[in-house]
Amino acid sequence: HGGPLPMGAKLLGIGETLADFDQYRSAKPNVLFVSPSCPRAMVQLPMVLAAFPTIEWVHVRSAGIDFVVSDEFAEFRDKVEVTNAKGQFSSSLAEYVMMACSYFAKNLPRLMQQQRKKQWSPYDIEELRGKTMGIVGYGDIGKSCAKLATIYGMRVVALRRRPYLSKDDPLCDVVYGTDKASLNQLMSESDYIVCSAPSTVETRGMVNADAFANVKKNAVFINLGRGPVVDEDALIKALKSGQLKGAALDVFKEEPLPSDNELWNLDNILISPHNMDQTKTFMNEATEFFVNENLPRFICGEDLLNPVDIEEGY
Repeated sequence: HGGPLPMGAKLLGIGETLADFDQYRSAKPNVLFVSPSCPRAMVQLPMVLAAFPTIEWVHVRSAGIDFVVSDEFAEFRDKVEVTNAKGQFSSSLAEYVMMACSYFAKNLPRLMQQQRKKQWSPYDIEELRGKTMGIVGYGDIGKSCAKLATIYGMRVVALRRRPYLSKDDPLCDVVYGTDKASLNQLMSESDYIVCSAPSTVETRGMVNADAFANVKKNAVFINLGRGPVVDEDALIKALKSGQLKGAALDVFKEEPLPSDNELWNLDNILISPHNMDQTKTFMNEATEFFVNENLPRFICGEDLLNPVDIEEGY
């Protein structure tokens, strides 16, 4: 963001450690903007908050806040308000999901291989219309996926912690809770499974061997939420056995994905380096949301957009 700040706001400084901010103690800052690119933010954030009790609001420039969640940070849940950049990345990620669906439905690997070989060999493809998309984690990203899937003529089933919030959602045919039976049911009826759940204590490892054992034959699994939500060993097993037709993965348990990870060697997988929301302007747009939307609200004493529960992690 290269533009001016709202009237009444002032940028004191930029830093990565508590020591970088020592010079601003007398200024009594009340807002902290946290970037995912900050190294060891999980450790530094609680230290900064403890050293600056005047801070009232922490804004995270990403949808996921797992990179700052800790027991130490949770101790400030009643002292600071936390918001995130939810909604700033949803449209590009939803486009990625539909691309991934088409990648397998139209068998693009075969198509590209035939083109390289100058081979004219027509083959049957699948329609997305009439297929079922299951969405694990029906937040802003999940809703954007559902919107596009509905346009394609797909049936949508979703899973969220509070299903009653989507009782009258026109984009969903069915909304389940987050219990084990509901996840297994969603896996069993979905042709395309989109995992957009955040990484929290409750969701880590949620999509496990039992979930993949219940998956519909020839389903496609797409993960754009967080890698730790999925048991990668169980996913690999499902891909190798043919239980899953394929998988499109933008996030992984370990990033960058190690070169010796078995996922690299599978033919029925589409791997992207956690960049499917990385447009040329995505950082600027996420920052502008803070500067142009929430910062003026804070200055005027209005309710902030995108409040986050530190303990829940979203």
